[in-house]
Amino acid sequence: MTQVKGTAAVAGQEKLAEGVYSMWIDTEPVAAQAKAGQFVSLYSGDGARLLPRPISICETDKEKGRIRLVYRVAGAGTEEFSRYQEGDTVDILGPLGNGFPLEGMAGKKAFLIGGGIGIPPMLQLAKELDCENQAVLGYRDGELFLKEEFESYASVHVATEDGSAGTKGNVIDAIRENGLKADVIFACGPTPMLRAIKAYALERGIPCYLSLEEKMACGIGACLACVCQSKEVDPHSNVHNKRICKDGPVFKAEEVEL
Repeated sequence: MTQVKGTAAVAGQEKLAEGVYSMWIDTEPVAAQAKAGQFVSLYSGDGARLLPRPISICETDKEKGRIRLVYRVAGAGTEEFSRYQEGDTVDILGPLGNGFPLEGMAGKKAFLIGGGIGIPPMLQLAKELDCENQAVLGYRDGELFLKEEFESYASVHVATEDGSAGTKGNVIDAIRENGLKADVIFACGPTPMLRAIKAYALERGIPCYLSLEEKMACGIGACLACVCQSKEVDPHSNVHNKRICKDGPVFKAEEVEL
């Protein structure tokens, strides 16, 4: 897969929830290659901010040559992106990382678990998987961004921290409350959530794939700024590390220590 770096045009942007934005970008080379679970790096127009911001791909539209990024404003870089409008341009590098496996899923039941800003990359996965999809989405409150879009591709169950919608608690609470079962698990979200999902999967012997969230610098595996502990020795660094941007962000749960 070839990584493409270039300038792309913003096709449109909207606010989905407090601090959460959805932006479509015209970038045919990236859209043509992108797979569910991959990400892109966006570069700020401010020369003082040299490092790009990694953002997961929420959706791809190969016919129109577009990708959709749904992100949360977390600093100056993403705040800048949130002000972009149709016709503005942005420098982009991608697609980056390894996506979720799609083969051999026919006839199976899958959990697609997303927590917070780990929800967006699960939407493209729901569109691509050939199986019975059960989306379990965890939110802080009742601003259930993307929920309706998931309903076109999966049965949807919601957990909220404040109990304003769905199950009060976390995604594991929602699974238990609704008596859900699955043959395979795909998940993306904050580390405490992924740690709990890994334990849940190991306890029940369910194959599990985790997409790890981490701050990144280069995005291509050169700087070793985004490593996680692994059971195997990484041939690049010769230690028990995996580079999340290059070797991931998707890993088999048993490959990484959380």
